[in-house]
Amino acid sequence: MATEATFTVPPDEFPLGSIFASVPGVTVELERIVPRKGVIIPYFWVRGVDVEDVEAAFSTHPGVKAIRLIDSVEDEYLLRVEWNPKYEGILSTLGETEIPLITAIGTNDQWTFEVRGDQRSDIATFQQRCRERDIQVTLTALHALTPVETTTEAALTDPQLEALVLAYERGYFNSPRDVTMAELGEELGISQQAIASRLRRGIRQILGQTLTALEGEGPRHK
Repeated sequence: MATEATFTVPPDEFPLGSIFASVPGVTVELERIVPRKGVIIPYFWVRGVDVEDVEAAFSTHPGVKAIRLIDSVEDEYLLRVEWNPKYEGILSTLGETEIPLITAIGTNDQWTFEVRGDQRSDIATFQQRCRERDIQVTLTALHALTPVETTTEAALTDPQLEALVLAYERGYFNSPRDVTMAELGEELGISQQAIASRLRRGIRQILGQTLTALEGEGPRHK
């Protein structure tokens, strides 16, 4: 049965954790993509930092070849990372064991990874591979997916789901709209940029799950 697991690792265990030494208050989130064999997640977000050169905040790490700023909105930065394929870390281990990554968020306290395996044994294999490589992972949650829990629900974070439900209920997706982005943010107690980010990522997750499912069904004929 498909199983989801949550792991934590020390902040300096992951290559991007080098930023916490110079800017301890930031949050780093990997931009999840539909998993494909051999593809390592190339994008990540940095939040809670306002520096002129966010790229320079990441010190040299053997797991990273290059980091480049792609876009920014106030104190949120989208960056692209080129990983060192020879570095044996969390991402390369996930890739080798073909365990899809749901979310990965890092703070000054720890990194939290949520992953999914087709079988519970897949999670055990990933743990064993991490132990062999001396990667300090701690399993904090493990549960089997029930038939009621859809893949789309599992892919959305709680903040993304909350934002999408509120936007739908308040008529944000109506034409014309019944509520503004600023009003949604005010109701949730977050900025307009933050609510926009949650909606954008939530919609991307839903589209990714839906399109992947459609591709699996094969071509459609009129």
